[in-house]
Amino acid sequence: VRARIAAVEGDAQRVRELADATPAALRTGVDCARVLLDLGLGDFDAALTRLDPPPPGPDRYTWLSLSTAADQVEAAVRLGQPERAEAAMRHFENWARAGTRPRTAATTAPWAQAVVLRCRALLTDRPEHYTQALQLHEKGGRPFERARTELLYGEWLRRARRRNEARDVLRSALATFERLKAEPWTRRAGAELQAAGEHLVTARLLADNLIDRLTPQELQVVRLAKDGSSSREIAAQLFLSPRTVEHHLYKAYPKLGVGSRQELVLLDLT
Repeated sequence: VRARIAAVEGDAQRVRELADATPAALRTGVDCARVLLDLGLGDFDAALTRLDPPPPGPDRYTWLSLSTAADQVEAAVRLGQPERAEAAMRHFENWARAGTRPRTAATTAPWAQAVVLRCRALLTDRPEHYTQALQLHEKGGRPFERARTELLYGEWLRRARRRNEARDVLRSALATFERLKAEPWTRRAGAELQAAGEHLVTARLLADNLIDRLTPQELQVVRLAKDGSSSREIAAQLFLSPRTVEHHLYKAYPKLGVGSRQELVLLDLT
């Protein structure tokens, strides 16, 4: 549970500390948290790599695949490789379907059915699955999962040029992520809102104390990248090689809870 909370909040260092302190035989929960952390930071390839091939042991695979199925589907679709999530999706659907039986409904439905529908929406690009999922989310529980559904639906609406509808859904997602202190997800929702035409007075999101996590050199590089300078231009200004600049950015992004230069514009790095 602690690892998952740290992953939701984008605290990569805390997740690593918990992983190091957890015996290998008990590490399934931490592994799930690592996948969620990768996904939140936009490192979709890393998220899939942790799950492919499946880890050894039938019991461990069952729990890990169920706990990360939705993450696996999202990462695979983002990478244009949905086939890499087919087995996990089938497993999760079967489990969620079993949860609709009277004996187990209290433990899995309706949130599990909502997440299944979200995954179907990603895999089929059919928006009605998002709206059906949100109706199920309204029955309560798992606000983080509801906000993830809203974020993905908002992205779909924006791409479909339904910007007013997109903003409504994304505002709800942003409010939930902020309340949960889910920094990477807050930034993603904020970036989507801006892309949908929202002028966020508070869109310099959750940057308090983030610069304290950076080395002086990383901070210089990140500030210049945020202002739009290319790696070559930054290298010339700081008398570094472009490769060194890229290395500093690679190290800084996880500390800031972002996954790209585009997300840096949401941060106040003054």
